[in-house]
Amino acid sequence: MSKSAKKRVLHVGCGVHTPDKLHEHFRGPDWEEVRLDINPKVGPDIVASITDMALVPENSFEALYSSHNLEHLHPHEAPLALAEFFRVLRPGGFALITLPDLQQAAECIAQGREEEAVLLTNRGPITPLDILYGFRPFLAAGNFFMAHNFAFTAATLQEHLQEAGFSEVNVERDGEFNLWATASKL
Repeated sequence: MSKSAKKRVLHVGCGVHTPDKLHEHFRGPDWEEVRLDINPKVGPDIVASITDMALVPENSFEALYSSHNLEHLHPHEAPLALAEFFRVLRPGGFALITLPDLQQAAECIAQGREEEAVLLTNRGPITPLDILYGFRPFLAAGNFFMAHNFAFTAATLQEHLQEAGFSEVNVERDGEFNLWATASKL
């Protein structure tokens, strides 16, 4: 497949470039990744906020991938970001979004397990409070981009995506404290 025939995926909130950050669906030779992040230090292709991607032309991507970004926004900013996601997708395109599952974290907190390590990562254990507020070791080190300011349940994420104009919205809970949504633009 020639480079010009590749489908393009906008990887928003991409962070530092490592090949495994991009969802496996987009890692094949059919896809070209374009990286967008608010932090210029991570070397994105486009420096912008997901709430204002004016540098990205309308209807310019077949797909958009957002992994653990929306929770960093304030509640009033989430609709702006989702409207931008919709705007930059071509008709027939889709967004793949993953973010923390507020309901699962809240269930642990309600059970008194707020400080229990519920996930083990290469960066350390994650607790329900980390899921709610952001990974505290990153915050303690001064990385305030990692603070969590908003959260979704499966139902509220579906509602927000539909309000942004997406159709064929599917939101699933993975049982690992994540929500996964696919949303199409007709």
